[in-house]
Amino acid sequence: MSGASSTPADYLPSFDAPVESIRATALRTAAAPIRFVGFWAAVALPFLYLPLLWQGLEANELTVFVGLLGLHLLALVVGHNHRSD
Repeated sequence: MSGASSTPADYLPSFDAPVESIRATALRTAAAPIRFVGFWAAVALPFLYLPLLWQGLEANELTVFVGLLGLHLLALVVGHNHRSD
């Protein structure tokens, strides 16, 4: 029986993956913790509104409140694709 003989190199993983695939995997891996923090920040930030709204908003507190809303919006955008696997 004459068939192609297999060598140990046939059983090793191939390292010919395209650079784009490796780059995309690295980007997904690096983005996962950022999405995690964004998601949980979006969950927790509304609790910081309560003390501000309870006391009423004065002029200096209004800028803090608007900044907090902007930070919350950023956290929503960053964390919207977070999935807990």
